[in-house]
Amino acid sequence: MTLTLGPILISAGIDPTDAQAIRHAFVQEHADTGLPGIHADSTDDQILAYTSRQSAKPRIFPSNPSPIWVVFIREGGDRARLWSVLENRGESSNDGTQRTFDLVASRLLSDLNDRLVIGWRSPRTWRLNGPTAAGYPVMEIADAQPMPFPGFDRLVLDHAQLQAVMREHRYAAWRTALSSVAGVYLITDTRDGRQYVGKADGVESICQRWSAYATNGHGGNVELRRVDPTNFRFSILRVFDPATPTRVIDEAESHFKLALDTRKHGLNRN
Repeated sequence: MTLTLGPILISAGIDPTDAQAIRHAFVQEHADTGLPGIHADSTDDQILAYTSRQSAKPRIFPSNPSPIWVVFIREGGDRARLWSVLENRGESSNDGTQRTFDLVASRLLSDLNDRLVIGWRSPRTWRLNGPTAAGYPVMEIADAQPMPFPGFDRLVLDHAQLQAVMREHRYAAWRTALSSVAGVYLITDTRDGRQYVGKADGVESICQRWSAYATNGHGGNVELRRVDPTNFRFSILRVFDPATPTRVIDEAESHFKLALDTRKHGLNRN
């Protein structure tokens, strides 16, 4: 049975009925508008700007386009490689000839950017409704390039990045490193700067502890349940060998709570 795009969209939380697929081809200039196209050396910002500009004619581009745009780049024959998933936040300008949309790169399917290749069955069609694109075959999912671990002292992750680290194959070395240590860590709510100091002691590694945050956002902590985890930033204050006595890690945790004043002005309650 051939794998199609539909199950991949659904597994990422994308309803095909709320999406459209766009396939760009490299072209220097469009004959109909005279606008510059994109090429193999175009930056992500240039491709994003190019995608945001669409025709004001409903027969060319829908009057009410989908909130999710799944953008591919043609790479020869009927192959189209995923560039990015974009969130459409609405039309920002319309001069009667051209419309411009406020598009933002989404983290949906970001682990498959430049890796997922589908067969684009309609060579002369550049835009498809989501349900149609969902039936297109997956031709390749390339291996992800491993990401080198930056070191405990340089590790800073937002919540979406933490979820990727706990899920994606390219971060296997990161999970190995985080599984090898206990320690004291910091969670910062970037909306207001409040901080939470936590620990992973001999019972669980930092990887195990952070995996809980990646899953539910709060890791079982009552105070963190009240805060939106999408604004969290994770970092490590100090690492310990897993054989370190629990009391030593407890003392370090208490020190950082005092030093950062997270009981009075942060998110710690004990």
